[in-house]
Amino acid sequence: MVSELEFEELSRRAEIDGTAPRVGVIIDRGGQVLLLARHDTGPIKATLKLPGTTVLPREPLAEAVVRGVHEETGLAVTGIRHHVGDFDYLSPDARPVRRLHFAVDVAATEPIRLSVHARYVWAPLDGDLPVTSSIRRILENYRNLVHP
Repeated sequence: MVSELEFEELSRRAEIDGTAPRVGVIIDRGGQVLLLARHDTGPIKATLKLPGTTVLPREPLAEAVVRGVHEETGLAVTGIRHHVGDFDYLSPDARPVRRLHFAVDVAATEPIRLSVHARYVWAPLDGDLPVTSSIRRILENYRNLVHP
């Protein structure tokens, strides 16, 4: 399980580096991970994403993880097992963001109730996933962590 000290250190590093923290979450169901799809309104097919959210001001990372999973999927987090990795990027308004990724346990993997996404898929970890290269690296880190 991720310790309170590790959460504090991750938050402190993001603050020192001047990045706004976001969380991304890996929910594993027997070797398949939950990926979400945005509503597709343009000619370019959007990639799938992991559930996640923006960390609110003064919100502890663990609370953001629990809140983000519940808001986006309706699932209840019962434990945060691993910090899997992170990456930095620029938001659409050119602000630096750090997306911190955690593997979690949930009470049940169904039913999923989407709030802002068009659909979801349970995708095999060993498949060729339609995700960004950054998310692919996070999923590889996770795969190496739990299936060495």
